[in-house]
Amino acid sequence: MRKIIKPCGLHCIKINHLGVAFGEQEILRDINLHIHCGSLNAVIGRNGAGKSTLIRAVLGDIPHTGNIEFKDRENGRIQKMKIGYVPQSLNVEKQTPVSVYDMIAAYQSRVPVFFMRGKKIRRQIQEHLKIFEADYLIDKQVCNLSGGELQRVLLSMALMDSPNLLLLDEPVSGIDRNGMELFYKTIYELKESYDLAVILISHDLEYVRRYADKVVLLEGTILKQGSVKEVFGSTEFAQVFQKEEEEN
Repeated sequence: MRKIIKPCGLHCIKINHLGVAFGEQEILRDINLHIHCGSLNAVIGRNGAGKSTLIRAVLGDIPHTGNIEFKDRENGRIQKMKIGYVPQSLNVEKQTPVSVYDMIAAYQSRVPVFFMRGKKIRRQIQEHLKIFEADYLIDKQVCNLSGGELQRVLLSMALMDSPNLLLLDEPVSGIDRNGMELFYKTIYELKESYDLAVILISHDLEYVRRYADKVVLLEGTILKQGSVKEVFGSTEFAQVFQKEEEEN
């Protein structure tokens, strides 16, 4: 992966007292996170802990209390934050005649794809795909991509607007172990090479242990956050995952 903009460590995203409720049901309460660029932040917890709800709230897809701000620590400015997002899955029906080029071009512009056949836009898309060793997929139909190939394409799309924050919601579900290994190595290189912060929702504790800079243990609220060692060695971690094993 080629270097783009080395993380400066001066930007941060602050999530302050975030809460989400659907009617009488409280899903998230008093979520406080402080995330710096160049860091991989893993959110873990049992099923139903509110992890995907947190992602949806940050994206602005659902109403929430509290606030989210993007700050430049160098001069204190608060800027509008740009967010990239890679979902857990993308349902594409078989035989859908949409190529990788078509999908990315449509995502990047409101102009119908058949008006966007110039060499310039194709070259731009190919350059972004190349960062994730996916440029050879540009003319392949999306419905025929493997799980790993699709994730690399979606990562390319998510980074085209140079986001400040990249959200990854269980992005390796359905991918084999080799694909998972490649994905996590790619994400590690990504946070080293781009001036952005990464929030990763994951059930795979082995990879979180190996790659995360910060871990957030969630169960409706934040039970514990800190380094891998701090969280994995905590009584809160033991209680949550012992409870999950008992429920399964």
